[in-house]
Amino acid sequence: MLEISNLHVMLEEEEKPILKGVDLTVEPGSVHAIMGPNGSGKSTLSYVLAGREGYRVTEGSARLDGIDLLALEPEERAAAGLFLAFQYPVEIPGVTNMVFLRTALNAQRKARGEPEMSAPDFMRLVRQKAGMLNIDAEMLKRAINVGFSGGEKKRNEILQMALLEPRMCILDETDSGLDVDAMRLVAEGVNALRDGARGFLVITHYQRLLDHIRPDVVHIMVDGRLAKTGGAELALEVEKNGYADIVAEIA
Repeated sequence: MLEISNLHVMLEEEEKPILKGVDLTVEPGSVHAIMGPNGSGKSTLSYVLAGREGYRVTEGSARLDGIDLLALEPEERAAAGLFLAFQYPVEIPGVTNMVFLRTALNAQRKARGEPEMSAPDFMRLVRQKAGMLNIDAEMLKRAINVGFSGGEKKRNEILQMALLEPRMCILDETDSGLDVDAMRLVAEGVNALRDGARGFLVITHYQRLLDHIRPDVVHIMVDGRLAKTGGAELALEVEKNGYADIVAEIA
């Protein structure tokens, strides 16, 4: 599904290398987690895959279902099936969730050569998805993330993900700023979308999120590289001992 090979990336503004040869394959139906110290390149990887400006790929490749992601504009990557849930979702005053979701869904359908979804069909679909995620229908009438709590913002992104049904879901520190109850609700939403076809890449600092979203594979990123890979027990090891031993191994 997602195949990243020898990916090198620089921060354009500072001509600073961030990613220094990342190799990663996420299989359909699997959940991969990436942990690592601050500044190791975790969020940079998610930004580059999504097409955020300010980064330059100097070497390597990234493909989704055989499609060269790096050759596509951000909206084309979304239409190809890539979804990024942000660490800090933005507020968009004056645009309701309902309008935004329908516009986003139909834009992707159009990009794939599919007919736009009618208003009645969309209403049925979005209410079904909101119900599946235990999201109050009133949230759909509100401006995007305006006045939302941290948990509501993150759950709103999970609703977007459920509606768009991407092939590859990237969660960039989606647990940031959440209390225990909010994190559990977000994790339940993610788990409701797990199936045999969709892949997940979960970027996090903490084991506590992985208690709820149990990963198949855990990677530790250090200094722009995936320094160590293992099962869910690797996250427990990091929670107990920190990153010092792993950093020392590759020094």
